[in-house]
Amino acid sequence: MKPRILLALFIIPLGLIIAAVPQNTTKPYKLTAGEMLSEANTRTQFVTPETVADMIVNKDPLLRLIDVRSQEEFEKFSLSGAINIPLADILSDQYVDILNQDVKMNIFYSNGTLNANEAWMITRQLGYSNNYVLEGGINYWFDAILNPQKPASTSSDEEFAKYDFRRSAGQALGGGAVQAEQNKASTTAKPVITAGPKKKKASGGC
Repeated sequence: MKPRILLALFIIPLGLIIAAVPQNTTKPYKLTAGEMLSEANTRTQFVTPETVADMIVNKDPLLRLIDVRSQEEFEKFSLSGAINIPLADILSDQYVDILNQDVKMNIFYSNGTLNANEAWMITRQLGYSNNYVLEGGINYWFDAILNPQKPASTSSDEEFAKYDFRRSAGQALGGGAVQAEQNKASTTAKPVITAGPKKKKASGGC
């Protein structure tokens, strides 16, 4: 069979397949893989729970919390004032104005860190700025802010100062563990959340 005929038999079906594929509406990435790796290694995208708690308590107008979990998980529990943009919808055009701006400090969060960090990586590759990640996610938030553990007596003043801040912030945000410190010999009693509705640590680590 002549080469021209063979070429035609290959090109014509390929053209039909390409024509049948919907128009590519994927947003072009502006950062290379190498640039993304460099930024990710700096870990500057992570914001500590203490910083976020302080901004919430002080009602910082620049803070915008973005829950990237599913709507179902968001409705069960979310951080104060958060909005819901599921990770699966992060590229939707309806959220461009929220994610691509230079005024608000957007902080993504999920149960752990994985999904929120994925949201950050996607938006950062698109060239968006002012997007960050809550370090440790909701699971760490419960431990660090809503139910902080008192440091050992040998801990540094810095650790005690951090604990005092966490306890105060947790109480202001509806958490706060009951510390069995006075008139009790046992130090193994589990803390109990007494303020506000019962909150369960989010399941899963993403």
